[in-house]
Amino acid sequence: MKLHEEDVPLILDDLDKLGRDRGYSKIFAKVPARHLDHFKKHEYVTEALVPDLFGAGKEGAFVSRFLTTERSAMHHGDQISHNLELANQKRGAGIPAAVSPVPNISLLGPDDAEEMSRVYAEVFPTYPFPIHDPEYLRQTMAENIAYYGIRDGDRIVALASAEMDPVALNVEMTDFATLPDALGNGYALVLLIHMERDMKRLGFRTAYTIARALSAGMNITFAKLSYDHGGTLVNNTNISGQIESMNVWHKALGS
Repeated sequence: MKLHEEDVPLILDDLDKLGRDRGYSKIFAKVPARHLDHFKKHEYVTEALVPDLFGAGKEGAFVSRFLTTERSAMHHGDQISHNLELANQKRGAGIPAAVSPVPNISLLGPDDAEEMSRVYAEVFPTYPFPIHDPEYLRQTMAENIAYYGIRDGDRIVALASAEMDPVALNVEMTDFATLPDALGNGYALVLLIHMERDMKRLGFRTAYTIARALSAGMNITFAKLSYDHGGTLVNNTNISGQIESMNVWHKALGS
């Protein structure tokens, strides 16, 4: 997830051994593109690219090594292509007036962690990070993640987070969840706009996300705000009870 310069290229042997010893079927890494030659020599393929991910002029690459043929086979390819087509048709559409403004959007804190964990548990049966655990949410709040929520009365009905890298000045817009009875209100889009404004004000230059490729709504959300598609991560993430492919979207937030 974060490569230390001094670990290249020896870490690649360690990753190979880890994959073999534990019977993994895919090794995934987010690395500066200048190190791609080392990863290619170890049979990694580049699945997505994000300009300026690690600073001005420093491209980021999402690379993977597939250790089984089955893991590398794209499932639901037609649906994923269709979702990307739908998203690109909505590119730059922005936010409809009907869902703006939403006054009950707020930065969440440690006292909200219990309720947040219940929302995430209801929306996601499985997730790649332990967002069902209130202590994990509190810990990451204290480190580098800002969580935002929309309330209907006193009840949190939608959530998202901004995972900040203050060194590279990038931010991952992630952990979007809306309760079933609150779907259809455009809350993910509202949250994304709010987070973008905050992150730009804080000096972050590049925003990106790793969105479920099978979720037409999430891909459309990012396209509406003029994010660019950087690539698709095949069979990448254990989310909502299964391994799914993910789309990388990115956007320059400007100075």
